[in-house]
Amino acid sequence: MWSQSDPDDRFADLARCLTDQGDESDTLDQALKMTVETIAGCDEAAISLIRRGNRVETLNATGSRARDADFLQYEVGEGPCLDTIHDHGTTLVRDLAHEGRWPHWSLPVSRDLGFGSVLCFQLFTSADDYGALNMYADRVDAFDEHDQVVGVAMAAHIAVALASSRQIEQLGRSVRTRTIIGQAMGIVMERYDLDDPRAFRFLQRVSNMTNIRLLDVAEHIVTTRQIPQDGPGVRSLEPPGPDA
Repeated sequence: MWSQSDPDDRFADLARCLTDQGDESDTLDQALKMTVETIAGCDEAAISLIRRGNRVETLNATGSRARDADFLQYEVGEGPCLDTIHDHGTTLVRDLAHEGRWPHWSLPVSRDLGFGSVLCFQLFTSADDYGALNMYADRVDAFDEHDQVVGVAMAAHIAVALASSRQIEQLGRSVRTRTIIGQAMGIVMERYDLDDPRAFRFLQRVSNMTNIRLLDVAEHIVTTRQIPQDGPGVRSLEPPGPDA
């Protein structure tokens, strides 16, 4: 929960809470919860994330209406969160029913979802663009200048927490990959009396001949204690010699 003393304490609370989260989804859920609690005019919030190939998607939202509003932007190819992601800025929509920049999006969101205004902030660090924090309000003109200032600071904290969460996940995957390949090398070394470099080259040759990723080859060996036999010539594959 947010401290009730002053803005500095509240942002300290935000930084601590986001750092304490586990994976990316937990981090985003907590960020959205704090957004709705902090911004008085915000009724629902969602986070748009950039994926591979510049595809944008929403996996985390505080309500179905915010999620639907985000999805509609991706469907029609226009909307404030998309503009925010690409322009490194903040986008304020004071009255959705009379917004002309994205007619295929704003009118359905006002009419069918009942939102009156929207405030979006880009999530980015000096190294990466991550997406946008999208705040939806039922009232028209629900967000003031103070909300915009606070929102910019919140978005910065969320972007840093998101970067940290992804880095931790990547490190975890790297450690797991090294561990599994190391275990497979140990099995191959014992079975064929090989040293480390030759055992690794053997795994590489199996991967190339079976057209299976090296990590998947290693997982198969660790799990079954058998060499994959799906590729041509694998059955007759000999371990590499000292000069291989």
